[in-house]
Amino acid sequence: MASNLNIEKAAAEFRSQHGYSSLKPIRVESLFIDLNILTAFKNMEGSFSGMSLKIEGFKFMLINSAHSIGRQHFTIMHELYHLFIQEDFEKAICVEGLTDRKKEESLADSFAANLLLPRDGVLKLIKDDNELKKDKISINTILELEQYFSSSHRAMLNRLQQLNLISKEYAESFSENIKKYALEYGHDVSLYNPGNAGLIIGDYGAKAKRLYDREIISETHYIELMRNLGIDLEQEHNNSDES
Repeated sequence: MASNLNIEKAAAEFRSQHGYSSLKPIRVESLFIDLNILTAFKNMEGSFSGMSLKIEGFKFMLINSAHSIGRQHFTIMHELYHLFIQEDFEKAICVEGLTDRKKEESLADSFAANLLLPRDGVLKLIKDDNELKKDKISINTILELEQYFSSSHRAMLNRLQQLNLISKEYAESFSENIKKYALEYGHDVSLYNPGNAGLIIGDYGAKAKRLYDREIISETHYIELMRNLGIDLEQEHNNSDES
């Protein structure tokens, strides 16, 4: 299994290759366009977080827009690992909360944490040296970091624990009522709410049809991809037969 150091290096190199220093937050929509990743956001039930697919250079990502914006960003970074770092990758479906997780899923989580919340960037943005001491960081500083890097509260608390800035007990003391804290300190709460439902980045339908016509994906996969657009080809076919 790759070490944490290797994963941190891979995340840093990915940032550098695509024009992001450790201090620069990643703007996912522009990154999708730069990387030519066809992406769809759809409200989905259950613990499904996202999925990614790579076939003959075609890259696709589906993100659950029922999750908060911040959580979606972590999922996106997770899927980037599958698409650009994992060897011999074709398809992954990511579900949160599974206790028996494959090795690559754990590596993808580690990559996502390092990519979204780079060590140097987080540390440099904590202005008060006293807050660099364990369990001394304020909730307002945590909120500011989340807003700057567009991170979910949970991902930020986990990352601060990884950086040994807070203990598990300290994290738990701030684990709930995040929107209340954000409002009290004058921060935008949209990061902690669902969003992006129906958003599609890229020429989704045309690429899906092209893949099907070239027999790169099966008819079942094509129908599934089009359903993500809200288009039920099977139903449309049945309606056509009846008319």
